[in-house]
Amino acid sequence: MEPSMEDAVAGDMALINKLDLQCDLNLQESLEREVKKKGKSTKKEESNEFIQSQDKNEELGSGEPSHAVDVHTAPKPGKGADLSKPPCRKAKEIRKERKRLKLMQQSPAGGPEGFQAPREPKTKPNQPKSLEELIFESLPEDASHKLEVRVVRSSPPSSQFKATMLESYQVYKRYQMVIHNHSPDEPTVSQFTGFLCTSPLEPETPPNGPDCGYGSFHQQYWLDGKIIAVGVIDILPYCVSSVYLYYDPDYSFLSLGVYSALREIAFTRQLHEKASQLSYYYMGFYIHSCPKMRYKGHYRPSDLLCPETYVWVPIEQCLPSLENSKYCRFNQDPEAADEGRSRDPDRLQVLYKKAILPYGVFKQQQREPGEEAAVLQYASLVGQACSERMLLFRN
Repeated sequence: MEPSMEDAVAGDMALINKLDLQCDLNLQESLEREVKKKGKSTKKEESNEFIQSQDKNEELGSGEPSHAVDVHTAPKPGKGADLSKPPCRKAKEIRKERKRLKLMQQSPAGGPEGFQAPREPKTKPNQPKSLEELIFESLPEDASHKLEVRVVRSSPPSSQFKATMLESYQVYKRYQMVIHNHSPDEPTVSQFTGFLCTSPLEPETPPNGPDCGYGSFHQQYWLDGKIIAVGVIDILPYCVSSVYLYYDPDYSFLSLGVYSALREIAFTRQLHEKASQLSYYYMGFYIHSCPKMRYKGHYRPSDLLCPETYVWVPIEQCLPSLENSKYCRFNQDPEAADEGRSRDPDRLQVLYKKAILPYGVFKQQQREPGEEAAVLQYASLVGQACSERMLLFRN
């Protein structure tokens, strides 16, 4: 390298060293000024500790190892958490703690032993409420209105049913006149009792059944002390069957048809907890071409019974076929057949002259034309199992 170049490099290095030294001096002077000030920031305290540590290292000399010196100073007022106070908690946790202490005070033991903390609600935040939470939601004592639902046995009529039958009939009469345009003399008491009160079902109260037992009932909806709607239902070992609903037309704005259906579904679930085999809710016939019947398809999940193979098919699969034809086979398997169809009509039970006998014996005594065709049609409709359990009356 040429001498002139070496001299230039040496000059630059000297200038850089001078600048570094000047920066160090300026930094140290700045730090000393900051220490003298009365500032309360954490950065100033750390700078002060750094200067004290540097001064001690200079006193030790260049030949001795230096060690980091930790300087612990008491927190100044207003800096950091106050250790003399309990940590902050969320308001939700405080409410839970108060509730837990209140339950502990109310418990007979008076202590935490054997105490179970209240369960978290089943519904998670931002999740829709269940049907039961909506139907059975408790209202404040000072609510403007009071709704009460009573289930009374209609056949044979219970004392509660007898005491409220006339009021229930008046609701039915107004319903028929306003909703179905009947004349005032059409819905008579005898017509009402024959249509919705008399039932062929025999009442049963088995030990493994629901508390109300099996049979026919009226589910009365009382609002502020008067009946505004009545749902007629049959409670059977495997299902709750919805028979009919009538309501006071003045309360049509409450959508009582929808509410009563949801209420009956929730009631079915309640009965299922007591009688596990009771698992279904039947809404009766579904006629897709009748606008008044289509509401039954709004409740999901729902199934329709195939009229040929007698298997349940989800209603979503049935609706496209019903749009094209009033009658159709829901089961898409062309080889499928009714598993419970009548295979041996001679075992069909017949009630003839106060005697029960198989159809195979009965047909030997009767030679009337068309008799066999009618019996075979009956057997094909009810199936083998029902034809042996039921009695076909003949005179």
